Parts: sequence; structure tokens; C-alpha cells
Amino acid sequence: MYGGMVYQHGGDERSVVIELNSPKKLNSFLHTHTHTLRAHTVTVLFILTCVLVYVTLLEETPQDTTYNTKRGIVASILVFLCFGVTQAKDGPFTRPHPAYWRFWLCVSVVYELFLIFVLFQTVRDGRQFMKYIDPKLGVALPERDYGGNCLIYDPGNTTDPWHNIWDKMDGFVPAHFLGWYIKTLVIRDWWMCMIISVMFEFLEYSLEHQLPNFSECWWDHWIMDVLVCNGLGIYAGMKTLGWLSMKPYQWQGLWNIPTYKGKIKRMAFQFTPYSWVKFEWKPASNLRRWLAVLGIIFMFLLAELNTFYLKFVLWMPPEHYLVLLRLVFFVNVGGVAMREIYDFMDDPKFYRKLGQQAWLVAAITVTEFLIVVKYDPRTIMLPIPFFVTQCWFLGIVLILSWTLWRFFIRNALHEIHVYVDSSWKLMFISCPFYYFSNVICYHFFFFFFFSCSWYMV
Repeated sequence: MYGGMVYQHGGDERSVVIELNSPKKLNSFLHTHTHTLRAHTVTVLFILTCVLVYVTLLEETPQDTTYNTKRGIVASILVFLCFGVTQAKDGPFTRPHPAYWRFWLCVSVVYELFLIFVLFQTVRDGRQFMKYIDPKLGVALPERDYGGNCLIYDPGNTTDPWHNIWDKMDGFVPAHFLGWYIKTLVIRDWWMCMIISVMFEFLEYSLEHQLPNFSECWWDHWIMDVLVCNGLGIYAGMKTLGWLSMKPYQWQGLWNIPTYKGKIKRMAFQFTPYSWVKFEWKPASNLRRWLAVLGIIFMFLLAELNTFYLKFVLWMPPEHYLVLLRLVFFVNVGGVAMREIYDFMDDPKFYRKLGQQAWLVAAITVTEFLIVVKYDPRTIMLPIPFFVTQCWFLGIVLILSWTLWRFFIRNALHEIHVYVDSSWKLMFISCPFYYFSNVICYHFFFFFFFSCSWYMV
């Protein structure tokens, strides 16, 4: 009987019932979801064993301790990645392949262990250790100052009066746009994206006395960043989210598609989501969701600040490939972590613990910040200007006041109002009974008194 089949999708413990009304559909489903998405544990183990046998028996070990140490560390990481890709637990995503997301989960573990190692080194040893990754590192680098002359049109420069604008048109402009496009796909909410974008500009204003490259012109903050780069990235991301939410998610096996054009289209759509979940954060619905949204915004801003502070304390130039690799890493793990956070927040009865990728991303963000604090406490502890402190204090007071009002005082007043309102209704309902009971009692006592008086007479 092919009336239905239960299939566990993407590591999710909830079962999905898929209607399979014919043997042909059943064979297509089994081929697509068991062969293609299979972990191939035996195949990977066989290939790994062959490589290790070749290195052990057929390859001569070089007499270079430094080279052998690097090679041994890389080989250990690769073996761990092979184990994780085949044996790790699946997350909420399955496209383009579950092994892809298991790979990034294992990379998260490796990166967190690397950060822990760096955290336990002295400042000098930690910075010099980066030379083992790239000999060009380990040298203090000057930071570029984006402030200075903030005139949009500089009449004093007859050659090019618009030179201030052209100087800002570097590789970071498309990087800002692409970054916020991806962040919008991760967060899936216009308001949260705009709040994080504006808040980060306020953080740059507040911390420009610590990092020189935070010192930017006003139009660079609000026009180039918030409106142009970030704003257009968020707009494009929301348009993509709208298309993904309207797209039909009905999948067919590649071998069941008759035309080559259809096969190519099916292969391209393999890199789109298997299904779509619209994020409805609803921060004002209850205190738990409100605190969760505040925590997400805080962690996002902390991860953004870590990008600048890490390269500052570890002496990495902005264009170094390690900085780019870190951004690529967060692009791949951020979407999974955000989905796990949303599931944990939206359905706590089913998702009783935080997802593994979300846990690792939170640990990585905190560890990066601790490295910054340890490696350059002098910069971190530079006193914030008084007017900046006043602004942040006012903002924190407003958030706390609104939280108390929305989730405590307002609810208490509502309960009091409901109680008083119900009491008045009860009184108005009981008034006729009170009136009639008084009338009856009055007449009873009057009749009784009159009867007794007449009897005595």
C-alpha cells in the first residue's frame, strides 16, 4: 500500500507525512532522499584509510619539524572534518546537501578550539603565533582614518572637488551591500535589520576614540552606510525573501524530469531551500520573546565589533584573507544558528534545548570578545566621552522602562481594571435582587408587627 510514508527530514524529530500514491513515486522518493542525502560513511572511511596508508608507507617524511607540525595539525583537522561530515547530527537545513551544513558545524568546533588556544597564550606569543599561519602577520599595522576632511564638495581641490566621495568608494562598499543582503536573508525581518544597522553606526560614533577607523564623516555614516549600502542590501534581501515565500516547494527527482532544461533548472534549485519558514519574531508578545530579540541584537552587534577589534589586536590588515574567511564562516553558520534560535524561541515545548550551531556561534562570539579584552585591555578601557555615556544611559533607561511598563505594570493595571470592571458588573447585576429582597423583608416585618399589634389589642 502506497497511501503514505513517514520520513524524518533534515534531522528534525517531527515526522513529515508524504503522500506516495504509486510505486513510481515511491521509488523516486527513495532514490532522491536516501541515496543523494546519504552520509556514505563507509565510502569516506575507505578513502580516508587509503590516504593514511599512502602517507605512512609510500611517502617519505621530511626532516623539518615546523613543516611536520603544521602538516600534522592540518591532517588532524581534516580527519575530524571527515568524521563530522559523516557522523554529526543534521541541522534544520538540507540544501544543497546535509553534509555541507555538517561540514560547517565541524568547522565551528575547530574555530572555537583555535580561539581557546589563542586565548590561553600571552599577548606576544599569540600575535607571533599568527606568523605560523602567514609569515606576513605579527607586525603592527597602522589603521586608516576615515575622518578628516568631511566636505562632500571640496572647492579647495581644483583638480577633483569630489575626491572625498571617491576616496570612500573602495572594496568595502560592495562588501557592505552584500553583507547586509545576506544578513537580511538570515534575520528575515526588516525592522530588526534596520535597528541593527542604525545601532552599529551609533556604536561607531561611541567607540571612535578607541579605533581610528571608526572615525568617519557624518555622510559616510548615514548616507553611504545606512541609506545606500545597508539600505539597498536590506531592500534586496526583503525582495528575495518575498520571492522565496511565494515560490512553490514541490520537488521532483532529477531522473524523472524528461527535458534537459528541466534537469538544469532542478539542479539550480537544489541550492534553494527545501521548504520555507517565515520568521515572525513578535518581540512585544511576551517577555521571553522580547528578551530573546534583545539578545539576538546584542550578539549581532558584538560579532560586528569583533570583526574590527580582532584584526586590531591580532595585527591583521583589513584585506587579509583570514578576515575574509571569518566573514565567509559567519555567513554559512549564521543562517543555521538563527533558524535554531527561532525554533527554540517559537516552540520551546518541542525544542527543549538550544541548537548545536547556535550554541557554537554564541560561544565563538564570546570567546572572540574575551581575546580582545585580554590582548588590548588599554584600548577597551579608554574612558567613553561623557555625552556618549549619557546617551547610552538614557537609551538603557528607556528600554528598561518600556520593558517594565509593557510586561509588568501594564499587565497589572489590566488585571486591576478587569477586576474592578467585573466587580461593578456584579454590583449592577445584584442591585435588583437587593432591592426586591429589601421590599419583601420590609413588608414581612410590617405585616408581622401589624398582626402582633392587632392580636394584643
